[in-house]
Amino acid sequence: MARVRIAEAVKKGTVLVADGAWGTALQSRGLKGGECPELWNVEHPDLVRDVALSYIQAGSNIIETNTFGGNRYKLEYYGLGGRVSELNKAGVQISREAAGENNWVIGSMGPTGKMILMGDVTEEDFYRVFKEQAIALEEGGADAAVIETMSALDEALAAIRAVKENTNLEIISTFTYEPTVQGPFKTMMGVGPSEAAAAAVEAGADIVGANCGKGYEGMTDIIKEIKAILPGIPVIIQANAGLPELVDGISVFPATPEEMAEQNPYWIKAGVNIIGGCCGTTDKHIRAIRTAVDSLVKHD
Repeated sequence: MARVRIAEAVKKGTVLVADGAWGTALQSRGLKGGECPELWNVEHPDLVRDVALSYIQAGSNIIETNTFGGNRYKLEYYGLGGRVSELNKAGVQISREAAGENNWVIGSMGPTGKMILMGDVTEEDFYRVFKEQAIALEEGGADAAVIETMSALDEALAAIRAVKENTNLEIISTFTYEPTVQGPFKTMMGVGPSEAAAAAVEAGADIVGANCGKGYEGMTDIIKEIKAILPGIPVIIQANAGLPELVDGISVFPATPEEMAEQNPYWIKAGVNIIGGCCGTTDKHIRAIRTAVDSLVKHD
């Protein structure tokens, strides 16, 4: 049976489980600092596939692709600007093979590292770069695009429009929020969850939420804020495994699988529809989340 769209799948109250961190997992398999992660899609496909499979085996319904930095601006840093299509397609195909026919593959689209505010680029530049990546993700076989770890509204909205107007991919939009001195959560550019989510949906996003940030604390408040203004729009949360600690020069994320899973009842009560992880989360974290979700949500 063909996969329905993700937003359709959660309408009846089903909570889906996404995957965990890709950078952490690739580093544990030998990715060195300064290497291009996306190049591994063609040079070390078996290791990339192993990451995808580890999450499927842990219980993920949805897995991403190793394409977070797969836009032209990011790849140009490594001298790979002419290989956008190749590297993105390869990343999707690896995850598609691991996911099988019953699970979803969402193409990861991260920030470009450029800012309109600094005069680096225009909205048209963002649109053109994200259009190129989105088309490649669709051609590779993705079900959706996840425009993630965003801070600037203009960049995120250009990406959403580029996906919406040039592909048939379902669109997931997530921003990274941190608590402010005044209390409310904002992105680095000063955008709050309700503002970001409303703008993303208006631009064409089907699913909204938060990823990364300073760990799992505060995610309940973010879910509630989004649901208060967009009760019918699915929400995804992919938190880091706690606040990173520097150990021997390496960032270590301390939250255990059990600690992450303990947050799930609060998130589900607040109205979350998809739960996964970001930096520092492993297949062990996802397995614990899967167990928690299965114990809390009745499935048809």
